Amino acid sequence: MPLLSIIIPSFNALNSLRNCIDSIQCQTFHDYEVWIMDGQSTDGTVEFLKSLQAPFYWQSETDNGIYDAMNKGIELSKGEWLYFLGSDDRLHDATTLEKIFFEINSTEIKLLIGNIRYDFQDSDSFLIKKNNGVFKPEWSKKMWLKNTVHHQGVFYKKEVFKDQLYNLKYKILADYDLHLKLFHANTEVKLLNQIIAVCKTGGISKTYNWPLYREEVKLKTQQSHVLLKPLFYILAIGKFLLKKI
Repeated sequence: MPLLSIIIPSFNALNSLRNCIDSIQCQTFHDYEVWIMDGQSTDGTVEFLKSLQAPFYWQSETDNGIYDAMNKGIELSKGEWLYFLGSDDRLHDATTLEKIFFEINSTEIKLLIGNIRYDFQDSDSFLIKKNNGVFKPEWSKKMWLKNTVHHQGVFYKKEVFKDQLYNLKYKILADYDLHLKLFHANTEVKLLNQIIAVCKTGGISKTYNWPLYREEVKLKTQQSHVLLKPLFYILAIGKFLLKKI
C-alpha cells in the first residue's frame, strides 16, 4: 500500500511523457506508485509503457476525455494520497515529494495545496507570465470569482473521492467543480509554500476560449443559485476579454 498514487492521463504525447516520467523516477522519495492512463495512443507511447517496470503501471484504452481517464486511475490506485500530473508537466525538482511527505502532522487534512510554475512562452497571456510564471493558490471565497487552485498543485487524500469522482459533464473544469464542492464542505487543507510542478501552458484550460468560461458559468450556477447566473456571465466575459491581452 503506497503512501502516494500518481495518476497521469496521456494521449499521443510520447516525448513529453518521457520527461514527465523522468521527473518522477529521479525523486528521492520512493513510497509511490504511478498509473499512466493512456487513451490508445498511436505515437509509440504504448511501446514505451511496455518498457516500464513497477511501481509504474499503465492502461491503454479509449476514454471519454481527460477526467474519465483520471477517474479510471482513481479506481485503480492504492495510495493513501492521490496526485494528478499532466503528461506534458513535470515535478519541480528531485526533492519535491520528499519535502511534502516528510511530515504530515494532521490526519484531518484532506488536501495539500502548493504552487506551480508555468513554463510559459512569449505568446502567453501576461497573467500567466507574471511573478515569473509562479502560480500561488488561495483557498478562500475568492474561488467563486476565479479558479485560485491549480490542479497540478494539489495532493488529495483518497477518501475525498470515496463518494464522488470528477463530474464528466465538465470537460475542461471538472477539477474546479470539485474544489468548489470541497470548499463549500469546509474541507481541511494545508497550503504549502513550495513549487510542486512545472506546467506547460498548452492545455485546454489555458486556451481561454469561450467554451471554458461557459462551463465555468454552468458549474458555478449549479453550485449556487440560478439568480446569480447573470453575475457569473458578467465575470466570465470580463475574464475572457482580459485573458486575451
